[in-house]
Amino acid sequence: MGDVELSLSRLRMLRELHRQGTVTAAAGALHYTASAVSQQLAQLERDVGGTLFERLGRRVQLTELGIVLAEHAEEILGSVERATLALEDAQQARTVRLTAGVWASVAAGLLPQALTALAAEHPGIHVRTRELAPEDTAGAVRDGALDFSFVIDYSGHPMTWDPALTREVVAVERLYAAVPAGTLPGPTVALAELAEHPWILAGPRSHFGRAVRLACRRAGFDPTTSHEVEEQYTALAMVSAGLGITLVSDLGLVRHPPGMDVVPLTEPVMRTVSIAYRTRAARRPALHAVIECVRRVAAMQGLGAEAGLTVPDDGTTGPRLPLP
Repeated sequence: MGDVELSLSRLRMLRELHRQGTVTAAAGALHYTASAVSQQLAQLERDVGGTLFERLGRRVQLTELGIVLAEHAEEILGSVERATLALEDAQQARTVRLTAGVWASVAAGLLPQALTALAAEHPGIHVRTRELAPEDTAGAVRDGALDFSFVIDYSGHPMTWDPALTREVVAVERLYAAVPAGTLPGPTVALAELAEHPWILAGPRSHFGRAVRLACRRAGFDPTTSHEVEEQYTALAMVSAGLGITLVSDLGLVRHPPGMDVVPLTEPVMRTVSIAYRTRAARRPALHAVIECVRRVAAMQGLGAEAGLTVPDDGTTGPRLPLP
């Protein structure tokens, strides 16, 4: 065998194939199409000059050669990341590029001011963003597609957590009832009082959709979903048109249509916003500069993370309250 030049992106795809077991799942984790991953893995086999995997029905099993390369891929990719960190330290974070996973309300409510402050204080740190569903962002960080991401946890429905990731809480939000204007007579409402209304909710597979449904069940009812939509602003537009009610967070209220009332819940439903990054990247000064800017903006908006909330060391998630 002659000299072999290995592509880092193809090694990352092989590593993910080894973890996931199917090309489709690996492609989803890395945010590529399945055909693109198949083509790149085929090229990797040509680069290596041997068979790296074989299909067993819908699943894929790595050959002995594939397992050897996948194991070395872990070491190679880890070494590349450590080298990147060392270079950043040597350059004192003067020129650093980070890619962040965001979702709509964070992108609209926190990032504009945070990135403006970052540019003024640390002009050498450049942040690119990629919008993903909130439940997908942590996996993209774990797999190396992102340097960090925003993640959420609800007071009654924490996400499972990967021990390879560390998170820093940057904001604490409250959820409110969003209802057509004039629907409710009082200044606050108990969640149970909304049981007879038609609901506009994200699907039950989304973290937000599951969290709201669980909160409603704890209040003694299952919400009747008239409209299932994933984007919060779309849900609010439907509320303003009188089509139903929903819950909305503080950041979701950065922009909202007219024709609706926002009513506090008598028993608050809370959620935390954190920044997740790979634990081995904890020494990156650029990363902590970003976190500090985001925290400062959240605090200016009254969403400061210091309100009696911590993230435990045991890998579990969710706020440690007293709730306000």
